[in-house]
Amino acid sequence: MWESQGDSAAGLISSTKLGVQTQEFHQRGSSWYVYKFIMLMPSSVAVNLFIYCVIVSRYVSADIPSDLLIQIAETNFHLHKYPLLSRSAKLNRILYDSRDPDLSKIVMDDLPGGPEAFELASKFCYGIPVDLTAGNISGLRCTAEYLEMTEDLEEGNLIFKTEAFLSYVVLSSWRDSILVLKSCEKLSPWAENLQIVRRCSESIAWKACANPKGIRWSYTGRAAKGSSPKWIEMKDSSPSRNQNQVVPPDWWFEDVSILRIDHFVRVMTAIKVKGMRFELIGAGIMHYASKWLPGLMMNEAAMPADESSNFSNSNSSSSSGGGLHMIVAASKEENTSTTSLQAKDQRMIVESLISIIPQQKDSVTCSFLLRLLRMANMLKVAPALVNELEKRVGMQFEQATLGDLLIPCYEKSETVYDVDLVQRVLEHFLVQEQSESVSPNRESFSEKQMNAKARVARLVDSYLTEVSRDRNLSLTKFQVLAEALPDSARTSDDGLYRAVDSYLKAHPTLSEHERKRLCRVMDCQKLSIDACMHAAQNERLPLRVVVQVLFSEQVKISNALANTALKEGVGVESHQYQPPVLTNRKTLLEGTPQSFQEGWTAAKKDINTLKFELETVKTKYLELQNDMENLQKQFDKLMLKQKHTSPWTSGWKKLSKLTKITDNHHHHIAPQIPTPEEPHTRKTTRRWRNSIS
Repeated sequence: MWESQGDSAAGLISSTKLGVQTQEFHQRGSSWYVYKFIMLMPSSVAVNLFIYCVIVSRYVSADIPSDLLIQIAETNFHLHKYPLLSRSAKLNRILYDSRDPDLSKIVMDDLPGGPEAFELASKFCYGIPVDLTAGNISGLRCTAEYLEMTEDLEEGNLIFKTEAFLSYVVLSSWRDSILVLKSCEKLSPWAENLQIVRRCSESIAWKACANPKGIRWSYTGRAAKGSSPKWIEMKDSSPSRNQNQVVPPDWWFEDVSILRIDHFVRVMTAIKVKGMRFELIGAGIMHYASKWLPGLMMNEAAMPADESSNFSNSNSSSSSGGGLHMIVAASKEENTSTTSLQAKDQRMIVESLISIIPQQKDSVTCSFLLRLLRMANMLKVAPALVNELEKRVGMQFEQATLGDLLIPCYEKSETVYDVDLVQRVLEHFLVQEQSESVSPNRESFSEKQMNAKARVARLVDSYLTEVSRDRNLSLTKFQVLAEALPDSARTSDDGLYRAVDSYLKAHPTLSEHERKRLCRVMDCQKLSIDACMHAAQNERLPLRVVVQVLFSEQVKISNALANTALKEGVGVESHQYQPPVLTNRKTLLEGTPQSFQEGWTAAKKDINTLKFELETVKTKYLELQNDMENLQKQFDKLMLKQKHTSPWTSGWKKLSKLTKITDNHHHHIAPQIPTPEEPHTRKTTRRWRNSIS
């Protein structure tokens, strides 16, 4: 379609200006000489002058010596003024501005394309045919622009011919567009200003987005490895075979991946504008990263790190298996092997890839995002891009694996792994889930969200189990990460119990209060029978937690027995006989894991033992409660007794005794000495007693 039958398009151009023709350029060392120079005189009789060049101290000894030396970098060109001045406006201006007619040396170190491009331009000026290819056209076009070889000096000058070759030959070919764009890497900013990069990028994007069924395609980049697309050369296959050949949708990945990162970004941006599917764009980005960031895809790689951190920057395995990964300190030789220039280039690649990742979810894998986040932290990428990448990871956090989540802490920190990073990613995940739950189609997402939260909960529990073995991990960080998820996310707290037990093993010096605080993160009622059996015998747990575990287990057994009795009653009503022992065992086994079913006999004995111990604990608790009540009663009696024996109370008792004695005395005297004033006396006495009492 747009692929040429040959390897690459090429063309021959030459100067037809009447004046000079040269048959050969010759190089000796680092200098170029005109070997055979023929000057065509305007008269009818042509004078052919053959000049044989002899090198003597980098000068030409001949009948018509060269009168102009052009130096580009370390290469010298011994040429003649007339052929060059007739086609280059810049050289004319340099000689005119110098005010020196005998000027014989011009230095052009800033000439784009270097000596190779200037050699072709010089040959064109001398009338020697120049072979235009995809490899030299961009440099020659920039050189022509630099030398100002326009149509004002001569019709069909170098700018016109190189521009025509670019527009009509290069941009119509996939292979040539890739090669020209690759050759523009050394021509900045000339290639940008001349729109060569833009035109090649749009040409590549248009061809990549076209229907692959009608494409005659061939591999133009480096050899593919492994399971990469099987690139087929057109010239090595028959036409019938090419017509039946199925073109894979990623046929353009390998070609585009040879470009420099800034040109790759231009191509991918143009492809995105053309409307290509975001899954293919993401796959192309991952393919490019695998070639230019080899440490991104390696299972383990030594990377620079500070000596005080006690670990090297290594990529962990992507598997979710257990076991604490070994962290080995990096040597000084490894630290110095990665130069600052390489780190700068890698940082630019990572930042560019982050900026062009499609915004749609699942455009790239979560594993790729986490590995990219690891490199971004290691290379100290801009915080805004790191934050954006963390949000992208949070959008598909349920797809992550434990190996990718174990990201070392590259800053000066006491912890081995970056727990704060995982905490931030988890917060982004929860915010994303919350925004989806309030969306109009939230009913269709409810079950999916619950499954995602359950997967994230298992992942966080496994992560906590790994990082809990770090002795420098604070209790606050562990507790905050464990309590970040809502209670509904975990149907079972067995994974959280393993993390708590692992943390208690690695931190044996925790106080009783800290252990109680740590155990608050798990719910004893969500533990399985296996976890309850282990917790009942775990000496590291606080006694209060053990009692809660035993109580919750007793409640579970009671509920299981109640459900069994209910099922038995329903069976009797339906006149279906079921052996009570088998029914009880079957009902209990349905709520237990497979490991418990295999050892049912031993587990049943353990459950009976735990029930007996629970009853014993309850009995002791009641006895202690009765003893407490008796002690309280005795204490109350002592308090009352102390109140009655106070000095004020004893004074009142003495007054009451004196009153009783006085009354008795009056009762004895009254019958012997009756007086007429007796009623008055009694009334007075009663009034006095009333006042006393």
